[in-house]
Amino acid sequence: MSTLTEDTKTNSTDQSPEPSADPANSAPSQILMIEDIQKLLPHRYPFLLVDRIIEFVPNKSATGIKNVTFNEPFFQGHFPNHPIMPGVLIVEAMAQVGGIVLRHLPGMEDQLSLFAGIDKVRFRRPVVPGDRLTITTELLVARKRFGKMQGRAEVDGQLACEGELMFSLVNL
Repeated sequence: MSTLTEDTKTNSTDQSPEPSADPANSAPSQILMIEDIQKLLPHRYPFLLVDRIIEFVPNKSATGIKNVTFNEPFFQGHFPNHPIMPGVLIVEAMAQVGGIVLRHLPGMEDQLSLFAGIDKVRFRRPVVPGDRLTITTELLVARKRFGKMQGRAEVDGQLACEGELMFSLVNL
């Protein structure tokens, strides 16, 4: 299991914690750094598509980021002179964020989540080098050998991709 760390917002001028106008939002966000993600997911370069989990709600949801750079190996061929992140990799990034949620569920710590299906996936805008992909997954169903998530990927608040992801869970 990973270690959850606390991340507090700081003011760039005085480095003191930024006050929250809403007391419900005064608690620091829970985040997972790349070392924590690598303890939970078997993926490695060039197929680890999550750089950080910036919000994690146990048994419910996670939000992760993927910083898309021109140095990604897939941009060599997709497409020369017009680099666009392949849609299947955006969906895979959503699945990896969903895998973080599943690995934290009681009794599923030693399970590997594999794709069982994808439904209602739609691509709304291209993802290009320089974009920061913000990926949110919300748990819809969790059973002993099956999980279902709603995934959403955005760039600068614009929807890039959304859909339902189904997982089959197997022992590691």
